[in-house]
Parts: sequence; structure tokens; C-alpha cells
Amino acid sequence: MNTRKVSRAELKKHLLFFTISLLMVVVLSFVLCTITYAAPGISIDLNAGEDAGGTMGTIELLFLVAILALAPSILIMMTSFTRIIIVLSFLRNALGTQQSPPNQILVGLALFLTLFIMSPVVSEINQTAYIPYKEGAITQEVATERAVKPIKVFMLKQTHKKDLNLFLSISKSPVPQLQEGQSIEAFTELGLEVIIPSFITSELKRAFTMGFLLFIPFLIIDMVVASTLMSMGMVMLPPAMISLPFKIMMFVLVDGWGLLMGTLVKSFR
Repeated sequence: MNTRKVSRAELKKHLLFFTISLLMVVVLSFVLCTITYAAPGISIDLNAGEDAGGTMGTIELLFLVAILALAPSILIMMTSFTRIIIVLSFLRNALGTQQSPPNQILVGLALFLTLFIMSPVVSEINQTAYIPYKEGAITQEVATERAVKPIKVFMLKQTHKKDLNLFLSISKSPVPQLQEGQSIEAFTELGLEVIIPSFITSELKRAFTMGFLLFIPFLIIDMVVASTLMSMGMVMLPPAMISLPFKIMMFVLVDGWGLLMGTLVKSFR
């Protein structure tokens, strides 16, 4: 009987949600139609092609929208953001503070550290690509090539030779694999489709290695507290609750945030 009441309540809830959603769709459709009829002079020709004299066609417009939608993710994956945010997440898990610092603080901190680390690359792009293009000294194609090169050099400096050779072999690229003693910066002519996954793989390896090293001192504190409670017969007392203040105190006393930020910045050679 209770199950039937619960199912009826859930059914009523779903019907109410569906009705509200349907009303919202109808209202939005009505508003859009009103705006369209109120401004008959504004129109966008999505079928414009080569005959339109340089206007953007449907495929080009869709491609531009897709690039703009993926631009934040692409930029994040091509910078130092990945390593920083993963290490900060490992630190929070190692401390056992649940949601402190919150995700917004960690993401903001990672973004500003990324801006600090990537500032030389941004300055080089500004000097070699943006300013000459703005002054009309170079074309758009040349500006794009000059802008991509510093980013490639940055990613290649952080990429392991093993990871680069892995994706070179998978892509069956005609470029020979990196040999022992050969500079990895010499592969700047490679496409981003090879450099970016190699860079991300190396970043994940470094981030997990740093996360493992972060866990060790906090794990030792957990083991000491757990063994002490067991020896005192306090089996019902959660060790994590007792060890949390000691972990926070140790992290503050050794200036953990300063050490972590300095190590993260210096890890990008």
C-alpha cells in the first residue's frame, strides 16, 4: 500500500515537471516567433556559399560555433591547468577535509597559477603574432603559425619522450621517433593532434606522481593515530576525525601552501 502511494506521488511529480517543461517550451516558442515577426528586416542566410561573395556558409558557421564551444576546454588542456588542478584535488583528498577548500577556490587558484606560468608564452605570442597582425605587417595564416609555435614549444618541454614516441607510432607519422639524446624541442613541426595527447599523458603522469608523494605524510599520520587508538582500546572512535586536526596543523606549520605552490611553479621547466 505504501509502495503504491509512493509510486503515485512520484508519478504526480513527473507529470508536474513535464507540464511545466511543456509550458516553458510553448512560452519560449511564442516569444521567439514574436521577436521574429517584429523584426522582419533581420535575416541570416545559412545557405550562403561560394556564390554569395565571401559570406559564411552553413558548414563554416557550424564549424565556427563548434570551435568556440570547445575553445575553453582546448585552451585548458594545452596549458599547465591540468597538472595544477589534479594536484590540488589530491591535496584535499589527502587532508580529508571533504569540501574545504571548495571547488570554486581550487579552480580559481589553478586558473591564476596557470596565468602566472603561461605569462611568458602569452607575451611571446603577443609580440610575435598579435601585434604584427594588428599592425597589418603579416597575414592571418602567418599570425596563426607564429601563435601556435610558442604553445608547441611549451608543451614539448613538458612531454616525456616515451609519450611522444607512443603517439608518433600510433598516428603512423612519417616523422622519425625521438632518439636518446635528441632534443624534444626539435619536433615543433609536428601537428597539434600528436603533441596535445602526448602532453596530456605526461601531465597526468606527473600529477599522479605528485599526488602520491602528497599522500605519504598524511597517510603516516593516519596510521599513527589509528594504531594509538587501537592500543588504547578506543575502537569505536573514528581515526579520521582525530587525525584531521593533526594533519591540518602539520600542513600549516611546514608552510604547506607555499611549498606546494612553489613546487608546482618550478615543476614547469
